[in-house]
Amino acid sequence: MADFTLRQLTYFVGIAEAGSISDAALHLHVSASALAAALTELESSVGAALFIRRKAHGVTLTPNGLAVLDQARLVLRAADEIRHVSDLPDHALRGPVTLGCYLSLAPTIVPRILDEIGRQHPDITLNLVEATQDALLRGLDDGQIDLAAVYDMQLAGRLNRVLLHQVRMHILLPADHPLAAEPSVRLEQLADEPFVLLDAQPSQEHTLGVFQAAGFHPLIGHRTSSYEMVRSLVARGLGWSVLLQRPANDLSYEGLPLVMKEISPAPSPVGVYVVWPESSVLTVRARAIIDCVLGLDWPNPAATAV
Repeated sequence: MADFTLRQLTYFVGIAEAGSISDAALHLHVSASALAAALTELESSVGAALFIRRKAHGVTLTPNGLAVLDQARLVLRAADEIRHVSDLPDHALRGPVTLGCYLSLAPTIVPRILDEIGRQHPDITLNLVEATQDALLRGLDDGQIDLAAVYDMQLAGRLNRVLLHQVRMHILLPADHPLAAEPSVRLEQLADEPFVLLDAQPSQEHTLGVFQAAGFHPLIGHRTSSYEMVRSLVARGLGWSVLLQRPANDLSYEGLPLVMKEISPAPSPVGVYVVWPESSVLTVRARAIIDCVLGLDWPNPAATAV
């Protein structure tokens, strides 16, 4: 049976994530020679080379190294969980949970989640990662993120998921637009006006996919990866846009008014999910986070359907 230590696994994961022994040594505050020795001992214990070492060019994981890396992360997470629960009173939850959230989604759901967790489980430390959806999925895959709140768009891989709520795409117009007083707007009514595209994946691909399905081709005038920049450009009268999230504030950062109009016919709603890999074993703390967010009162897009 392989005989290795948690320290060796920690060093191994650190080297894999840093890409070189010298960089890992700086991050872990350990000498490079100590890391190299620990790695050699671990490779001897498992009976396989875990890295290809290239002088002055860092290290590259071997196929065996890739397989061991996934398991090493699981072992280290389990050991960390034991440390957190070993001296706790009955029913207490204490320790970290890392929650990822899609950039434009975060401002509308994360504050409520943080507030609720603070009330129900004040000793849980909720670490937030805001990123694009592809970055969040990579973080879940490599164990850097426990849970992620994402749209039901391009969710590749084997994921567990729970539905928080659904959102429906709406049209965003400047307040003085000729269609601002209409109860709903058809896309073709805006065909000759410049469109402001939220150019961030997967929002961009989803938006253009909805347009394509409707046989509509927008006249793209501006692209931006910033949700609030979209709102600011529209408020300035520089175009119109479509968005999913509906802020309670109908003003841009400049204080200029905006109006949100329903699309006719209404597109299908998009689910907002909390997801995690099927291969992950969730901590009790992470499951408590899921229970909390499921207990919140989220909006229902059916109430605004046209």
